[in-house]
Amino acid sequence: MSDDKGALDPEVSGLAHIAATDPQALARERETLEALAGEGVLTRFRGYFALTGPGWLQSAFTLGGGSAVASLYLGAHYGYELLWVQPLAMIVGVTMLAACAHQTLSTGLRPFAAMSRFVHPAAAWAWALATLASNFVFHASQLSLAAGVIEDMTNLFTGWSPEGVVRTTFLVFVGALVLSVSIGITWNYGRGLRGTRFYERTLKVFVWMIILAFGLVVARGAASGNLDWGAIARGFIPTSIPTDVQGVTTVMGAFGAAVGINMTFLFGYSLLARGWGSAHRGLARFDLVTGMFLPYTIVTSLVVIAAASTIYGTEFAPQQILPANAGVLIGSSGVGEFTGRVMFALGILAMVLSTLTLQMNVTGFVVCELCGWEPRGLRYRLACLAMLPAFPGVVLWETMGMWVALPAFTIGLIMLPTAYVGWFFLQNSEGLLGADRPRGASAVRWNVAMTAAVTITLVSVGYTLWTRFLA
Repeated sequence: MSDDKGALDPEVSGLAHIAATDPQALARERETLEALAGEGVLTRFRGYFALTGPGWLQSAFTLGGGSAVASLYLGAHYGYELLWVQPLAMIVGVTMLAACAHQTLSTGLRPFAAMSRFVHPAAAWAWALATLASNFVFHASQLSLAAGVIEDMTNLFTGWSPEGVVRTTFLVFVGALVLSVSIGITWNYGRGLRGTRFYERTLKVFVWMIILAFGLVVARGAASGNLDWGAIARGFIPTSIPTDVQGVTTVMGAFGAAVGINMTFLFGYSLLARGWGSAHRGLARFDLVTGMFLPYTIVTSLVVIAAASTIYGTEFAPQQILPANAGVLIGSSGVGEFTGRVMFALGILAMVLSTLTLQMNVTGFVVCELCGWEPRGLRYRLACLAMLPAFPGVVLWETMGMWVALPAFTIGLIMLPTAYVGWFFLQNSEGLLGADRPRGASAVRWNVAMTAAVTITLVSVGYTLWTRFLA
């Protein structure tokens, strides 16, 4: 790190609650990384995997209702043909997040401050405000989804179908319970290294729950002989591209939103919260692949396969495929009521809980940056609660969704390339990175990869906006 990095203002460098972490634990972690550098591939893999965390947070964040809807649509309407879409879309996001990791770990500078100082303050504020808008709207939708899934499970096990005021009261109670659990999990993140690691491990459990739930649905289909393994293998090869408007829009949307605007704000902070530095840059890239890319690819592929093997080609395919009714449709298509409704519901609930906690976490970071607060203690925990006004969405989403979802989606979609372009300039900034700026062949590789990622994102955003508003 160049000499001028030591002069960075303390209020924009690192995260204050790192001071409360165990310096001996961080020293042992760095020693472990140095020792692993000379080991074999399997030993390095096991050692790195035990240290991962921030990448899993990104995975848990992106595996929400939006991912479920996109995967269900692809499987129900196109079968196995478009299994390649979401993995390839995630490669774009991972490329840009890897650049963010390089910048953050090389400098210790918080991403908002880096964007403000070395790109432009307006870009940093627009990035932060777009993140808040996106979080607010989709916080409401996630609460509504959680309440709807629990309502369906209550009906399945008890036969009770509340209506009117009783149903509204029930949904509010369920939403409050889900929100309380999410707040309890989220607040651990501001309590030093132990709290951060507890939070990360909890989110890892959620991701594995998602994989298990959807994996059982697919395993049930495999046991029944309903899976075409040859078609599944061919589906991961990008040879089939839809030509209808809805299909192309879905593919473009996947490339533009595999990594949402709010996810771009989280990653750098989650790295700093672990106390990681320049010695962890290789680990951060490993974490993105094993903690983000692979779980996301596995889960979305399982959902596509589940929908493709049960709904595709049946009378249920033309119906609206949403997470709240997908379990019923899958169960009605021959997999069985238990597998279709219960296991699918558990997977969706794990998605919702992980997304809710991460939305609150990101909101805490954004509010602290905009207010000039250190992200620690009571202020940070209160900042995480800035999403509470979205709670009425638990019962009002069916009415309000059509009015607020599209504007928020559009704002987030437009701002995503802004974050990516900002990171592109930061990766080439001598003022920010100094001696850590990629040079020579490394610079060429970074710039080619980032240019491709930015171009794909711009094309997907432009096409999506064109089809939604102008065509």
